[in-house]
Amino acid sequence: MQNPTEPQSQVEGMSLDDMLNKHFGGKVVRKDLTKLIKEGANVPVYVLEYLLGMYCASDDEATIQSGMTNVKRILAENYVRPDEAEKVKSKIRESGSYKVIDKVTVKLNEKRDVYEALLSNLGVKNAELSDSFVRQFEKLLVGGIWCIVTLQYQFEENQKGSPFTVTDLKPIQMPNMDMQGLFDGRRALTEEQWIDALIRSIGMEPSCFKERVKWHLLARMIPLVENNYNFCELGPRGTGKSHIYKEISPNSILISGGQTTVANLFYNMAARKVGLVGLWDVVAFDEVAGINFKDHDGVQIMKDYMASGSFSRGRESINANASMVFIGNINQSVESLVKTSHLLAPFPEVMIDSAFFDRFHAYVPGWEIPKMRPEFFTNQYGMIVDYLAEYLREMRKYNFADVIDKWFKLGNNLNQRDTIAVRRTVSGLLKLVCPHGEYEKETVRKCLEYALETRRRMKEQLKKIGGMEFYDVHFSYIDLEDKQERFITVPEQSGGALIPEGQLSPGTLHTISMGDTGIPGAYRLEIQSMSGAGKLSISGPGSKESVKVAFDYFKAHASRVSASIKPSERDFHLHLLELQNTGTPDALTLASFVALCSAALGKPVQSQMAVMGNMSLGGTIVQVRSLAESLQVAFDAGVKRILLPMSSVTDIPTVPGELFAKFQTSFYSDPVDAVFKALGVE
Repeated sequence: MQNPTEPQSQVEGMSLDDMLNKHFGGKVVRKDLTKLIKEGANVPVYVLEYLLGMYCASDDEATIQSGMTNVKRILAENYVRPDEAEKVKSKIRESGSYKVIDKVTVKLNEKRDVYEALLSNLGVKNAELSDSFVRQFEKLLVGGIWCIVTLQYQFEENQKGSPFTVTDLKPIQMPNMDMQGLFDGRRALTEEQWIDALIRSIGMEPSCFKERVKWHLLARMIPLVENNYNFCELGPRGTGKSHIYKEISPNSILISGGQTTVANLFYNMAARKVGLVGLWDVVAFDEVAGINFKDHDGVQIMKDYMASGSFSRGRESINANASMVFIGNINQSVESLVKTSHLLAPFPEVMIDSAFFDRFHAYVPGWEIPKMRPEFFTNQYGMIVDYLAEYLREMRKYNFADVIDKWFKLGNNLNQRDTIAVRRTVSGLLKLVCPHGEYEKETVRKCLEYALETRRRMKEQLKKIGGMEFYDVHFSYIDLEDKQERFITVPEQSGGALIPEGQLSPGTLHTISMGDTGIPGAYRLEIQSMSGAGKLSISGPGSKESVKVAFDYFKAHASRVSASIKPSERDFHLHLLELQNTGTPDALTLASFVALCSAALGKPVQSQMAVMGNMSLGGTIVQVRSLAESLQVAFDAGVKRILLPMSSVTDIPTVPGELFAKFQTSFYSDPVDAVFKALGVE
């Protein structure tokens, strides 16, 4: 479906503000008005804009000013500030009935068989309300919703309940949604204008952001338009990660602090009620580092739910549509995390599990979004957030996952889970960018490239956590017209390899060894040689025994390497650097022997080489453990040459061909042979 070209005259000479007022009349608001009032009243943006939409949806300054006066009056008179709760209660008692704006949560009082409302700011705990409100608005029972509530006060002697009763309740949400009107409005705008309009609608000023950052801001909305979408964004503090889930949509709930229970989140077996995932479109966890299930099976149920959108509790198998969002802070620099650990480090230990992370559809790089400054918030027109939220909610009924098949084919490194993730992300982005279902090839290409990158970022971390099972990270797509295969990279992975290019100083050597964490990692040995009496000192983490074994072998066999080496006339200091937080290395003896010879001869090891394998005290060579995983770690660390023991030849079939081909490989048969080959001396 090609997008019809807009008539130039329609777009020319009209600002985006004019276009929005023309095509979305009554559904847009000037965002600086929201800011003006927001600073004085602690209510969510969608509550404010609901009122502004009723009174200020115009571009006429006089109407706006009188509307603002009305909104301020309503907030002053009806919005309950917690510190003025007693004054408002007194007003209700004196006048018998009064309207307030407050967050209402309802629970069933089984003893009296009535529903009772808690008004958060007012502090009224058990105001009775009619069953019909609860049937109409189920969310009152889970998490609560902001409403305009009419309360009545009637006191009687010896009454069992509260004297407060809810006589009328109106959720602060749009009553209906005209999707056709929205599609027509979208057709009138260019793609760029529409993206800017969406970003303004969430309160940001698009002219302050580069295009890539705009796509990250759009990606934050995907969980609101896609069912069962699993999304992760980690980054520095102050980049507005939780803003959209807390303030913008009344259909999402933000769990702050991360403490929750299976009953609250999934299913309460005692009450036979579905939890948050059944009643909200998005369940967002703020501060992933603090996620903590009181139940030991919490993470397992979450894994089950994230994979299939259903879970089992007792005899029941329950389906739900809520998307899961995980947001948190990265405290270190991304460069150091990429080199030494993985980008999922902020998650709690109990969740660091490859099966859990494999269910994530996208990982958005929060570190690329600038910290929010006052000028980043727009003063221009944008859609009323309630209208935006209803549009996003309606789009959950549509599916654009098959759109890529018209022009593109996914590369062969994507497995079934990767393919599902990429299709879901593309579908979500297209629902945001082209809700009317008319898209051009280049728009789909942009969405596809973004989807491949955000999934590959997750896969790169899985490779570090789960090893060889996830080695196939070289994501690509094929253009069906020109048959070209294009590979998608992840920006933060490319630069700054652990093992630098160029010549190292004599005595410095890299090795890949299995750490005591059970994962192979890269290590650097640095040896300084000075005149002395044949002593060895060691610093750095890990066991010193394997280095002492290497030094004993060095003293006994150095003459086989070169007659010029006199171990008894030199002192050596060996420092071990652990480059990837993988713990104490189990294979260090052979690498230490090669490094000692390099330092004693004053000859450097070949550039970008990793010496692998190990030896016993007698000089017997030990093959590399987990060769395929170790080579993958070597490749990621920037190794170009590898030196392997002959005994590892039998393991080569376990290494994927395309990985093995990345290296210049040589083999050694004994420790002295290893020294000659490492130094490039034949």
